[in-house]
Amino acid sequence: MKRILLIKIFLLSITTLLLVACNKEWLKPKPLSFYEPGVALSDAQGMYSAITACERNMRHEYFGDAAPAITEIIQSEVAVEGTTDKAGPQMNMDISLLPDAQLNHNDYTKVGWYWYEGYKGIKYANLVIARINDATFKDENEKNAVLGAAYFHRAYRYFKLTHQFGDVPYIADEINEPKYDFYSYDRWSILEQMKKDMEFAYQWVPEKVDRGRTSKSACGVLLMKICMSLADFDRAIAIGKEIVALHPLMKNRFTVNATKPNTNLMFDLHSVEAKLDMSNTEGLMYVVSYPLVDGSDRIQTMRNAVPFWNSGAIITPDGRTGTSVDLAANETDLSLNLNKAYGRGIGRLRSTWYFTNEIWRADKEANDTRGILNKDSWRKMTDLRYNHPSLKSGNNQWYAKNFVKPAAMSVEDTIRAWYSWPHYKVFVPDPTQSGNWAGGETPWYIYRSAEVYLMLAECYYWKNDPAQAAINLNEVRTRAGASPLTASDVNIGEILDERARELYYEENRHIELVRIAYIYAKTKKPCEIFGGRVYQLENISGPGGTNSNVKQMGINFWYDRVVSKSNFYNKGLKHRWAEYKVSVHHLLWPVPANAINTNLKGVINQNIGYPGAEKNVTPLKVE
Repeated sequence: MKRILLIKIFLLSITTLLLVACNKEWLKPKPLSFYEPGVALSDAQGMYSAITACERNMRHEYFGDAAPAITEIIQSEVAVEGTTDKAGPQMNMDISLLPDAQLNHNDYTKVGWYWYEGYKGIKYANLVIARINDATFKDENEKNAVLGAAYFHRAYRYFKLTHQFGDVPYIADEINEPKYDFYSYDRWSILEQMKKDMEFAYQWVPEKVDRGRTSKSACGVLLMKICMSLADFDRAIAIGKEIVALHPLMKNRFTVNATKPNTNLMFDLHSVEAKLDMSNTEGLMYVVSYPLVDGSDRIQTMRNAVPFWNSGAIITPDGRTGTSVDLAANETDLSLNLNKAYGRGIGRLRSTWYFTNEIWRADKEANDTRGILNKDSWRKMTDLRYNHPSLKSGNNQWYAKNFVKPAAMSVEDTIRAWYSWPHYKVFVPDPTQSGNWAGGETPWYIYRSAEVYLMLAECYYWKNDPAQAAINLNEVRTRAGASPLTASDVNIGEILDERARELYYEENRHIELVRIAYIYAKTKKPCEIFGGRVYQLENISGPGGTNSNVKQMGINFWYDRVVSKSNFYNKGLKHRWAEYKVSVHHLLWPVPANAINTNLKGVINQNIGYPGAEKNVTPLKVE
């Protein structure tokens, strides 16, 4: 592997910064050891090194086996947990989402990761914010740019936390000693403060930055999301127009992959090469992991999202084992190497029928290069071919023939090993691995201008301007080859469908559904896809009470959307280990019991519907 001395020195410097991370007692700081903030944070370079800890923390959300981002996708209508070989994974949310459950583990859920790592990111950002006046800068612009970047990282975490956990502790200062008197703050007041901070950031953070750093447009996207959450749609529209004017969509093929057979513009856009290409105008914010560079990580999208085709469940019609990671010794047809062609998946992120079929309409997405109707972009299990070496050596008639679904395939294996997936989106070559290809090293999009167009469309929807909403939706749709929509097509379901088509494995899908649920409850706008239903803030998580597993439509939009679209939750699907269940109060996640129990001198509220909520007090407000 390529060794780069500067990278090693850089990583060593940020390692010292990580010494201020929390131990298992929530937000209790570790000793600073030889790291001296007063020295390291004395200028812009030192400040940006501290912000690197925030950027590294961002990358961890998307990278690795059972990446936390998968929990966000699973808690929506797009996908479910697919590992059906054991009890514990987040299928029955009434059991797996409890305050004292295992909330931060690959085999369960990563809900707790967002709580603890969110506050780590806030801690790193607050270190810079608190010491900004103690450092020396070449001018006010440089100082404000650093402060704006720190504001972005703090607001990035609070935006997530307020949509995942609701009312949460607000920490605006550096913490230098153990603290056990945290209180929950009203989520709306936190978002109002984040809006002020992000207006500052959007003004001062520069547009041209190194890949992986915070840009002005990245600040603008986050500010748009916050404005939308607060129903300030006019401000969000103004920002969005500025961003897309500077960052047009990539509409022509632009990477070395352009000459490869069976590829298209979507392959270009989501390839490693595109994310490294500085001519890519569409990428607004990335987390970085560079191929063959020390300190990088493997994203493992293929392990997480591709079906478990090598589980032993794929057998030939005559009952023989059909698949193998390794090819027959004398095989010259390399397309039979399923491992390198698609990745050796384990089916953890199991797509729903809604995502694999319902949103791809024959009349409107027939030519959509993002969809299942495009044979280059998507893969069905019947596209794969039997490759087990024993089939070849035994001259079996099924060798190199396309898969046929076994008639007696179990429910467990059907869930985990037999579904379609967007190959173009999750395929990341993994050449450093001699065995299983899981998904290699690559930068990854956090924000793209395509999402900005979809946010603009949503803003116009809230403003009752479907014509403008359709115009912005069509910017994204026509680029992909889909038929344009008209104003009469526009509703919140169409907007969410388009987000699913464009932003799978990029957006925090659960957060976006929750954000929309709160906007409906705040604005009282009737929801047309549910018969004009009007939601209320007062009971958005349901009636409350310990173990209040209410399953009643009409309480919040998140629940209604998930159970109406997920063929797992609305059909009572069971397998031998679990039944897929979700309740109204799972709109918000449980605050980990350890965070509440170790906060001896304060009160961190538990969310309605979970044990402990009966002890809640009125949340404070950010002044």
